[in-house]
Parts: sequence; C-alpha cells; structure tokens
Amino acid sequence: MAAGGRQAGPRPDLGRYVVSRPIYSETAFQEENEKRARLPSTLRERVQGACSCSRKKAFQITKSFLPILEWLPKYRVKEWLVSDIISGVSTGLVATLQGLAFALLVAVPLGYGLYSAFFPLLTYFFLGTSRHLSVGPFPVVSLMVGSVVLSMSSGAKFHIMSSNATGLNKTLIDTVSRDAQRVVIASTLTFLVGIIQLVFGVLQIGFIVRYLADPLVGGFTTAAAFQGFVAQLKIVLNVSTKNYNGILSIIYTLIEIFQRIGTTNIADLIAGLLTIFICMVVKEINNRFKHKIPVPIPIEVIVIIVATGISYAADLEKKYNADIVKTIPRGFLPPEPPAVSMFSEMIAAAFSIAVVAYAIAVSVAKIYATKHDYPIDGNQEFIAYGISNVFAGTFSCFVATTALSRTAVQESTGGKTQVASIISAGIVLIAIVGLGKLLEPVQKSVLAAVVIANLKGMFMQVFDVPRLWRQNKADAMIWIFTCVASIILGLDLGLLAGLVFGLLTVVVRVQFPSWGGLGNVPGTDLYKNIKDYKTVVEPEGVKILRFSSPIFYANIDGLKSSLKSTVGFDAIRVHNKRLRALRMIQKLIKKGKLKANKNGIISDSGTTNEAFESDEDLDDPEDLKIPTKEVEIQVDWNSELSVKVNVPRVPIHSLIFDFGGVSFLDVVAVRTMRLIVKEFERIDVTVYIASHQDNIITKLEQCGFFDDNIRKDMFFLTVHDAVLYIQHEMMHRDIQDPIFEKISLMQESKEPIDFSETGKLDDELDVQEEVWSYPFN
Repeated sequence: MAAGGRQAGPRPDLGRYVVSRPIYSETAFQEENEKRARLPSTLRERVQGACSCSRKKAFQITKSFLPILEWLPKYRVKEWLVSDIISGVSTGLVATLQGLAFALLVAVPLGYGLYSAFFPLLTYFFLGTSRHLSVGPFPVVSLMVGSVVLSMSSGAKFHIMSSNATGLNKTLIDTVSRDAQRVVIASTLTFLVGIIQLVFGVLQIGFIVRYLADPLVGGFTTAAAFQGFVAQLKIVLNVSTKNYNGILSIIYTLIEIFQRIGTTNIADLIAGLLTIFICMVVKEINNRFKHKIPVPIPIEVIVIIVATGISYAADLEKKYNADIVKTIPRGFLPPEPPAVSMFSEMIAAAFSIAVVAYAIAVSVAKIYATKHDYPIDGNQEFIAYGISNVFAGTFSCFVATTALSRTAVQESTGGKTQVASIISAGIVLIAIVGLGKLLEPVQKSVLAAVVIANLKGMFMQVFDVPRLWRQNKADAMIWIFTCVASIILGLDLGLLAGLVFGLLTVVVRVQFPSWGGLGNVPGTDLYKNIKDYKTVVEPEGVKILRFSSPIFYANIDGLKSSLKSTVGFDAIRVHNKRLRALRMIQKLIKKGKLKANKNGIISDSGTTNEAFESDEDLDDPEDLKIPTKEVEIQVDWNSELSVKVNVPRVPIHSLIFDFGGVSFLDVVAVRTMRLIVKEFERIDVTVYIASHQDNIITKLEQCGFFDDNIRKDMFFLTVHDAVLYIQHEMMHRDIQDPIFEKISLMQESKEPIDFSETGKLDDELDVQEEVWSYPFN
C-alpha cells in the first residue's frame, strides 16, 4: 500500500488520451443533447428593467457616475497621504511648466496654458476611474487644437496699416485682437469636444477606440510629433513665418524657416539647444536608472528656473533681443459661453480630437490600472473627460487629456489616488494667483525646447517600423501610411485617411483569406494542411477544404476559387460535358454503332467513333443550347470506357467543408453554399460541413438553406466525425453495374429514351439561370 492509502501501480501516460464516443452529426447530437431554450426578452421587459429603480440600484448608478464615492471612503490616510502630497507637489511643478510650454502649440497666450493645467483636474477628481492619470494638456492634442486655431484665425482682418518717417505704409498685426480671437476659438473647440465625448459616454460607445489600432496611433503620434517639432523650431530660432494651414502646410513652413534662417536670434538658439541637450540627457539618466533613483529628476523644473534666473540677471531681452514670455496674467478670467456660431466650422476637427484625446488617455490609464490591479471603465472615462472639457471650455482652456510624462511623475513619485492630482492642481493655482509673474523673464525658446525634448519618445517610435515589417507587413503599412498622410494632409485628415486605410487592409485580408486542403495525421483525429506536412494523408475519395474566414459577398469568389483548386475540377463544367456525352452515346446506340455488355460499352469494329471529342473547352454558345434537365441514364464516368468521350474524371465521392474558422455567413454566402451542394450532388459527390458553430446552423435555417434533399445530416461536429461516417457508408454501399443495366435498356428500346423529365431536380443544371433569378438582380 502506497503512502496516503493509495495502491501502487503503473502511472497513467498523461501525454496521451483515448476517447470513445459515437460519430456525431448535427442531428444525432441534437437528439442526445437537448438544447437550452433562449427566449429573448421583449422590448417591454427591457424597458421595464431599465426604468425600474431600487435603493441599491440607485446607489450603484450614483457610484458608477461618481467613482470618488467608491475609492474615497476606502482611502488609507496614514499610508497614502504623505505619498500623495509628495507626488502632487512634484507633478504640480511639471504641470505648471508644461502648461506654459504647450500653450505655444495651441498658439494662445501662455497664461491660458496654466488654466488648462488646472480646471480639468477639478472635475476629473470626482468623475475619473483612473487613480494615477494627471489630466491636462498633451502635445499631440495641443497640436491638433493649434491647427484649428491657426486655420480659423488667419486672414487680413487683424492687419493694420501704419506709416513711418519715410512715408511708406507698413502692415502690422493687431496681436491683441488676434490673441483674443484665438482664445475664443480654442475654448469653443474645447467645449465642443467635451460635448462629443459626453455624448459618446452616455451612448456607451467607448468601443470606438478599438478602431484606433496601435500601428495607426503610432504613425499618427509620430507625425504629430514632427508637426510639433516644426512648430517649435521657429520659436527656438526666433524666426517668424506665415501661418500655413491645410494640405502641405508643414512643408511650406519648413521651406520658409530655411529661407529666413539668416534672421535667427543666436541667444534664443543657444538657450534652446542647451535646454534640449540637458533635458534629453537627464531623461535618459532617469530612464536607465529608474530602479535606483527613488524620484525622477524634475529636469524641466530645474532648467526653466535656471533659465529664468539667467534671463533676468543678464537682461537677455534688451541686450540680445531675446523673445521672452513677458506677461503671465494673474488670477482667473470669468467664465464665458462658447461661440456657438463656430461649431459648424470645427465639428469635423472636434470629432477627431475627441476620439484621439480619449484614446490616448484610456491607453495610458489601462497601463497603470493593470500595473496596480484596479478596473478602468471606458464609458465613464468618456463622461469624465467630456464634462472636464465642457467645464474647462467655459474658463478659456484648451482640450485636456493626459500626458505620459506627467502621469509617469505622478505614479513614480508615490501617487496612490487622485488626491495627488488635487494637490498638483493646488500648485498650479499658486502659480496662477501669485508666482506666475516670476516666470515672465523666461525665454520662449526654452519652453519650446522643453516641448521638443518631451517629443523624443514619439520620434523613437520610428524604430518600431522594422519590427512591424518583420511581424506583419500590413500593420507596418498602416503605420507608414498614417504617418505620411498626417504630415502631408494635416493631423485631422491624416487620422481619417489612416483609419480608412486600416479598415481597407482588414477588408482585403478578409476578402483573400487563408485556405487549404486538409489531410489526416495517421492514427489521430487531427487534420492539417497537406502542403505543410509530409506525413498527412488525404482520405481516399474525400477532399477536405478549410476556409479560414467569415463568408460574405466580398469573398464568395475566393471560396469558389479555393474549392476548384482543392477538388481539381469545375462541377458545372463536368456536369454539362456529361450531358453532352450521354446524348452522343444515345445517338450511337440508336444507330447500332454502340453496344454494351457486362464488360461495359463496346463499339463495332471499323466504325467511326462519333462520340469523340477534342480536348478543347466546350463552354461555347453552342453548348449553352444543351437542355438543362436531369437525365435518367447513369454511367460510371471513372471507369475505362471504350467510347472516347472527353469528360473530366471526378476522383472523389465526398467533399467536406471545415467551417471551424467561419464565424458568420451572409445571405449571399448561404445561397452560394446551397448552389455548391446542388452542383456536386448532380455529379454524385456528397457535400458535408464540419466543425461549424451553432450560429451558422441558425443562419442557414433563417435563409431557407434546408429542404428535402439538404438536411442537417450533412453537418458534423468535427471533421473526423464526417470522415468516419463517410468511410462507414462506403463500406456498406451496394455496388452495382450502372453501365450494363442502363445501356442495355437503351439497346433494347426501339424508341429514343426521354432525357428531359425523369429524375428532374428543383434547380436548373446551369447555375447561371438560378443566379439570374435572385431578387437583387
């Protein structure tokens, strides 16, 4: 007796298994296993369920709309508060400086960047489901907003004429009116984006971001980074250019920058280059030693504080004509309603910005939610960002999402909840109310350089392309196409073009799916592609076709083509040639030039065989005159006949479709499958379908696939079930001599046999006639 009371004995071989069960067709399985009835709820029941209310349900709805009620009561003050305070202070300093820098991308006065780093945090604190996101400006989204602002604020309406001492008129720009207009455009766009996001959240369509594939987002953000680099390059160089918008605008901007490169301000250029170099070096140190450094070095804060001190001490504006911030407004502006009249001009751009901003935020949120093991509600995030942008839009802000760098700082410095975000909002508030004036001497080129340094991660995505090309060329093409289209067409049209291109690649891949003929792995119930494995064997007289795709109107031709390649012949052509040969045989028998005995058909010696056909294709107009009715005569077309009739041989008696990779069929696919079954039945090949999903049977029933001749018995749970059934049937089939029996009848009959009525099928032999009878023709 073994330990634990178990008897000692040979251990089972866990590497093998043996199964003994009946051969299951669909009908046999349904008879043994009763299907569970699924009664769909009525509209009235669904409405009652949605409108019914209880105390518990009301509280759950409230908590889902206000996630703060879920996590705040569980807040661990002693464990989390200190970490949230440290994280909030660090994140607040970064948010303050990034708000100023990203305002340059939106082309609005820098002070409005501080508002955009403050107001969205207040609402997301109550409504957001992520505990680590730092909500506020983000370079890509700021660029998209900036492109709309520049396109709608360009023109001659801000030009004013002035005369100088020489009497010549000089065109100046009313920057005050222009900046005020830009603020109105940016805040109105933010309000509209918020409405779109809120509607998406209420309608529960957070799934929309699924269509933004990673290669598409990668190509788009890289193009946006390039546009951001060009926009900041002219600030680093302190070179003025026209505000180009639309197609090829970035190319025109680059051309003008290089044309005016001689007017570069050396002080701004040196400050910008030093800032880019220092920020990139320190960020690389933070990245490489992130496991050893408890808190990332806040290099942006350090650089801007040092640059502000140098600019103030050296008086760079007066001595070197450096372009500095000059003015940061103190306090808050009163809320303003949006300019509703502008909605029609910016609705398309607002839609793309709303989706991109949400996609970026949710993608980052999911990363940290997975890391810290808590759920993210995609639809609630839509609502949270929607309300945040509607609220921020009334306070002259531009669109908020999240920034990877700020969120990384908030999480890496120990932030546990959105309490850290509220504290960071407090730091931004202090800058708005009092300390913002201390940053007025900082050069704009330094802020622009901080933006460029933050774009490094997006530029590094270019190195993903070779990897994508090796893994999946279609994904690599999506990345490249989206990037190039976004650079040439602009961010909004580029995103749309990339989305359409990505969907087209999906359509093409589905339209030309993988398929192959299958063979059996000897001694198992496994079936593999005969072209991929040397040991697999095709069952005798059976062809198995696996079609790995949904079958619908776009890939029907692909199904037919793969079927012909698998079986090696065209069922319609075979049948029509058989009819022609039968008529020739009957003609020769009637003339006495053809006989039949127990050995088959024989011809008289010396007679010309009038039934001879050349190897030419008979599918010509004359052949179309052949009556398309089933005939009574049966001939073993695969036997050795004395009559030289050119009829393609059919080496199979059964055809199996492996539908394991077919997720759905449409109406056109059902009609085509029905025709295929009929075509092969007429040439004595039985069709079976295996490994199908239950919804396939339901769809076939709804479309009238089944009749007296096509029954559920042709459906099997697995390919092996179908093969075993076929082999069983072939072993017990009574073998007769159809040639001797049928041809003898023709010899004994003095009257020609009627080929037209007996054995008539419901469908015409020529598949084209049935196709032309469809209601959509």
